[in-house]
Amino acid sequence: MKIKIISVWAFAIFVIGLLPLLVAAQIQNYTPVTDQRLLNPEPENWLMTRGNYSGWGYSPLDKINTNNVKKLVPVWTLSTGVIEGHESPPIVNNGVMFVSTPQNQVIALDAKTGDVLWIYRRQLPEDLFQLHPTNRGVALYEDKVYMATVDTHVVALDAKTGKVVWDKAIEDYHSGYYFTIAPLIVKGKVMVGTSGGELAIRGYITALDAKTGDILWKTYTIPGPGEPGSETWTGEAWKNGGGSVWIQGTYDPELNLAYFGVGNAAPWAGDFHPGDNLYTTSVVAIEPETGKIKTHFQYHWNDSWDWDEITPPLLIDVEREGKTIKALVHPGRNGYLWLLERGKDKISFVTAKPFVKQDVFKSIDPKTGRPEYVAERKPGRGKLIAFCPSLWGGKDWQAEAYNPKTKLLYIPANDNHCGSLKSKEKEELKPGQLYLGVEVKDIKTFPAEGAKTIADLQAWDLSKMEKVWSYKYEGHTFGPLLTTGGGLVFQGGTNDRYLRAFDAKTGKELWKFRTNSGIMAPPVSYMVDGVQYIAVQSGWGVDAERMQGALIDAGYKGKYYSKDIPILQGGVIWVFALSE
Repeated sequence: MKIKIISVWAFAIFVIGLLPLLVAAQIQNYTPVTDQRLLNPEPENWLMTRGNYSGWGYSPLDKINTNNVKKLVPVWTLSTGVIEGHESPPIVNNGVMFVSTPQNQVIALDAKTGDVLWIYRRQLPEDLFQLHPTNRGVALYEDKVYMATVDTHVVALDAKTGKVVWDKAIEDYHSGYYFTIAPLIVKGKVMVGTSGGELAIRGYITALDAKTGDILWKTYTIPGPGEPGSETWTGEAWKNGGGSVWIQGTYDPELNLAYFGVGNAAPWAGDFHPGDNLYTTSVVAIEPETGKIKTHFQYHWNDSWDWDEITPPLLIDVEREGKTIKALVHPGRNGYLWLLERGKDKISFVTAKPFVKQDVFKSIDPKTGRPEYVAERKPGRGKLIAFCPSLWGGKDWQAEAYNPKTKLLYIPANDNHCGSLKSKEKEELKPGQLYLGVEVKDIKTFPAEGAKTIADLQAWDLSKMEKVWSYKYEGHTFGPLLTTGGGLVFQGGTNDRYLRAFDAKTGKELWKFRTNSGIMAPPVSYMVDGVQYIAVQSGWGVDAERMQGALIDAGYKGKYYSKDIPILQGGVIWVFALSE
């Protein structure tokens, strides 16, 4: 028995009531996701958020390529039935697709036909405040589907039926914590980090037992008194210092280390929390068995710009000056592209280079990678300070991609935009409420002087640390990337609603298709019965919509920047294949 539902919520209650009956007929031969499969995912599947533990956002599939991508057409679509920013990728395991949406809904589908197999929707508390009403993806392990929720639970669902196997409360959402992260699973441990860096929290990463939901360890990203790094905080600022972790990490099986990016310090202006403020705006390397932070690297100290360095570094072997570097690569929100070297007990600085307009860093120490600041560009109590890039950064949370065939890194950059903050003299601490040190009305974003474009898709040669090509967009972008063995780069993210395909070697636009809304989610590729597909969720909202509003308020005159004609919200899953 199969049901194909194009508008989900018209039949949601009916479908959920019939779940046991439907699933018995539809998912009988589910293939468990083992540790070995996660280490070596099959090309036809997309088993985790970025495709592999290294975070590449790369599919080896090549049936869709530069020669035939113009024949790409939609083969099925599905309305998710909810609004706001859809930021999660479809996860595909041997013909079964799992997609999470805002409001902590998970839909299981036949990846070939779009038939709905089961639907799970969490009943969220009525008093829940959602600063970022989104979800960034599910994780698969053995016969379960895992999701972290905005009301601070982690839920394990039976992959065949959608029934809840276990539901673990991690935190009290009233205190400002919430989860949007896609879990990272390593050796049976479900690792999640918390959002809430603007709500007076102390960030952490925690691991749960995949079978039982038991909490195995909890590691704070803001060290307490006596812990390593505590000397970088003054007084009691550490108690509510921010440092949230809200993007799935990467993992090196040889070193047995998971790498997570850590967000901003709080409140925003640095003189609210004097010191370097570890481990904010850093990458931390965590031992999955214990949760111990083995090493770290801080991209910038005493964060004062809301520059979350939240995306984890990509694990890439880089040939540089006759040497192979086991690198960590991170295009930062602070506007610099960082090349680091990873080791068991140390992360070493190699080099860094700006990839967008940046006027805050005066210099970077060539040995340590520590930046020196231009004093008048650093926000402080009672000051009105302008800086570039704005708080949205050179690249926000949207994921970059690496193609091992072209050996190029692709960056979804926002360039030529600046901002200003007028900080308060003091900030009252109220857990669960905004803890910014600045009034929202005093946060500004505007184009850099003389700017004709804001966003561009960039390709970088890491061995030379040189930009090879760029494709410029008139407006901003919040589009994560997919690159493929067919020599393509796919990206949405712009407010013209297009999904585009580019030649990975040259940057030439080869194909585009206009969807129902703006695309904020990562595209993915998979194969069923010998047919390669491209899949993505379209659904505008959250930070993409907010940055657009800020640019409109600043008088930006781009084609799709108008208060009278907003980008309409509403989620749809789009799946494409070659017309032949």
